[in-house]
Amino acid sequence: MSVMAAVGDVFRRARGRTLTAFRQGDEYQWKGPFYFIQGADPQFGLIKAWAVGNTGSGDDEWGEEIKLTEQAVQAINKLNPKPKFFVLCGDLIHGMPGTQWRKDQEQDLKNVLKNTDQDIPLVFVSGNHDIGNTPTRETIDNYCKSWGDDYFSFWVGGVFFLVLNSQLYFDSSKCPELKQAQDAWLNGQLAAAEKRKCKHIIVFQHIPLFLRKPDEDHDYFNLEKSVRQEIMEKFQNAGVKAVFSGHYHRNAGGWYRGLEMVVSSAIGCQLGEDKHGLRVVLVTDEKIVHRYYSLDELSSQGLEKEMVDMLAKQN
Repeated sequence: MSVMAAVGDVFRRARGRTLTAFRQGDEYQWKGPFYFIQGADPQFGLIKAWAVGNTGSGDDEWGEEIKLTEQAVQAINKLNPKPKFFVLCGDLIHGMPGTQWRKDQEQDLKNVLKNTDQDIPLVFVSGNHDIGNTPTRETIDNYCKSWGDDYFSFWVGGVFFLVLNSQLYFDSSKCPELKQAQDAWLNGQLAAAEKRKCKHIIVFQHIPLFLRKPDEDHDYFNLEKSVRQEIMEKFQNAGVKAVFSGHYHRNAGGWYRGLEMVVSSAIGCQLGEDKHGLRVVLVTDEKIVHRYYSLDELSSQGLEKEMVDMLAKQN
């Protein structure tokens, strides 16, 4: 795909259940270590809503989120070597489907993100604020018109990536047929990945499977225990190495039988002690190494020497 062809379509590159930014046939083979950037929850409008104690609305200002996301884009654009892609793990905006400020928040976010270096594809993951806590076919269709498919897969350098719609696991009561479709698609994708002997399998979704322990109680920030268990076993059996998510607005994570659950804090509103930031994820022949950087740290210092050396060593 030429740069000119991609310019007007940078927000809808996920089509036909794949990512058009990468030519699939060129990406099946391992070509040496690379890295990508994971962000989560820019959530335009939440900082004001959280401050005034009205997270149902109260989100009529998002100037602070604009500045933070601009800082994130500028930091990413300065990185050398460039990341393979920049994935945003959901809650792009705060306004729920049908609410007043939603379109303005979406447009302002796109105005910031379109300044991302054209050689760094944007990858979008749907969150609960993007399609609703209980999504419908209509809310998902509207998301897809703005941001591309709600679930899809793609290959980069011999590594297989899966983007999932975790709201279908959280509450699919208004669209059970869409959950069934994603389940069938996912099973087929994992079977195909096994045949291709990919180097690693990595999953992106908004809601974490769990925050710290695989058997922790269910609450707003993780998936229900029986659903979680089924997915963890499926991933572990298929050889998935890591699941990256957001939603929690704090850093967290843990392990389930060799499967790492990585929960990244937000670009936007912080609900804990972490700084506004991004996660740098380095993929090597043997492992996946990652570190959360504050936006200030990434802006001023870039990648730490150890990561740059790991990238250079095997290329």
